Amino acid sequence: MTEHDLNKIILNGESETVEFKLSFNKTVIETLVAFSNTKGGKVIIGVKNDKTIVGVTISDETVQKWVNEIKQNTEPNIIPDTDIIETDNNQVVVLSVVEYPIKPVNFRNKYYKRVSNSNHIMSLTEVANKHLQTINSSWDYYPDPNHNFEHISFEKVEKYIKEYEKWNDTTVDYGAVHFLEKQEFIRNGKLTFGAYILFARDICVVSDLQLGRFKSPTKIIDNLNLDTDIFTELDEILAFIKKHLMVEFIITGNAQREERYDYPLDAIREIVINMLVHRDYRESSGSIVKIYDDRIEFYNPGSLFGGLTYDDLLKFNYQPQARNKMLAKAFKLIGKVEKYGSGIKRIHTICKNYGIIPPKINIKETGFEVVLFKEKLNDELNDELNDELNDELNDGQKKVLNFIKNNKNKMAKDISEQLNMPFGTVDRHIRFLLKQKLIIRKGSKKTGGYYAL
Repeated sequence: MTEHDLNKIILNGESETVEFKLSFNKTVIETLVAFSNTKGGKVIIGVKNDKTIVGVTISDETVQKWVNEIKQNTEPNIIPDTDIIETDNNQVVVLSVVEYPIKPVNFRNKYYKRVSNSNHIMSLTEVANKHLQTINSSWDYYPDPNHNFEHISFEKVEKYIKEYEKWNDTTVDYGAVHFLEKQEFIRNGKLTFGAYILFARDICVVSDLQLGRFKSPTKIIDNLNLDTDIFTELDEILAFIKKHLMVEFIITGNAQREERYDYPLDAIREIVINMLVHRDYRESSGSIVKIYDDRIEFYNPGSLFGGLTYDDLLKFNYQPQARNKMLAKAFKLIGKVEKYGSGIKRIHTICKNYGIIPPKINIKETGFEVVLFKEKLNDELNDELNDELNDELNDGQKKVLNFIKNNKNKMAKDISEQLNMPFGTVDRHIRFLLKQKLIIRKGSKKTGGYYAL
């Protein structure tokens, strides 16, 4: 690393992969462990939080002692790369680690992860998930110590095999147990957690789910509790929701009238399948569906998985990862899941094509919620959403961006007046351009304005 490289890193400040320290201490090791458990990173020793370079006093053996201390106090052992850089008559030490291939790494039996520019202790669930990701497995592939073959329905297995044959245009000419073994639903002669959830004979306590039709937040006019295998739950959930939807009949000139529900059934089906496949079944709370006059709320226990962030989700910018690999595989084998990880974007597209506003995503402390609305999409917002889904700018956004490029430090009201464009429209365009990191706002609330990047 050169002095120029160092100054460039310092100028950008602390981040998910960079941290400044005045001296070497245990928090340096914690940060290196957090980096190793996420995307890797650099700890720069001899720099203040405000980016001021003060340097650090070291001898010929100092850095090697630091490396040894890091190695001895981490498990698996991490050994950072080291750079000693002379800058402004000061010495700065840079300790660098890559994302460790076998995770999670711990420091004195504590596991850390990096979130934004700070370290956080990982929960027991996060530690388990991180390890399962490392070995390319998931919880549902492990043997279920509480259930055996008597607890699953082989009638349900046979029904699944028929769907598998039809979807894959093949014939399964061997027994059900052999089929389950071949698909790894049974491993080493033992029933897995996933197989139990997929084919439970009777009550399945880990897959409980509640549905309700609400006239107000406190008034329920219909409800249904489910606690069975998730294929049966899929059919029951869709039937309950469909029962409470409004439907209009459209005369098309064909022999039969066309039914149009106030919500797209394809979007509902996609959301429900995602609920069942990606739920964290180790959580004690269950899934909940609430149907109101103007919306449907789908809540699932289990936070975002695999380092996925809210921004990544909204931009459809992420690599698909399944919390429950077996459940995802089981649905895909019979055509109920088309492509891993594309559900959110597909739901947005379905809603846009149906003419309703996009769903809202809420990240809860212990779960994940999708809210589907029946509100119609106006033409202008429809054009904007279409461009967002295709990562392109519409004409209005291009006009606002070009104006900002040619007129620095202008506020939204100025742009609205100059372009003769409604303020609300300009405000939407600006928010989209900010999200795409095409513009930035500088200055105070009263005197600041927007600049093109």
